Amino acid sequence: MSGVVQNSTMKTMKLFLLFMAGGLIYGGVEIIHRGWTHVSMFIVGGICFVLIGSISFWRKDIPVTVRMLISAVMITLLELISGLILNVSWGLNVWDYSNEPLNFMGQICLHASAIWVFLSFVGIYTDVFMRRGMFNEKTAVMRII
Repeated sequence: MSGVVQNSTMKTMKLFLLFMAGGLIYGGVEIIHRGWTHVSMFIVGGICFVLIGSISFWRKDIPVTVRMLISAVMITLLELISGLILNVSWGLNVWDYSNEPLNFMGQICLHASAIWVFLSFVGIYTDVFMRRGMFNEKTAVMRII
């Protein structure tokens, strides 16, 4: 029984560290890009990072380019959900894409989704680096196509 508890504790710790890394990275990117961030973006960034890393566990042979596209879709959906809660429902006005072409309710837009494709590349490789270096995991094959 103690092996199961220890294994569960290690998985929880690993997810916590990955979440924290994602939150810090996303917050840092936002601060560099627009000069400020909101605490909610730490949480959204952490969730996105964990989700990006989980793609490799669905199938280990998915090319990086496909993972980048899947990641961008997941991030965009999470951005929509969090935007509807944070900005529309709670009125926090953390971001507003209303002036961007092809936006939906000012919460998501094609321009930001395209950026998520490229930023997910950083997330994918950071996840691999952490899993291999910190957790000694075998990760997915890193092929482009």
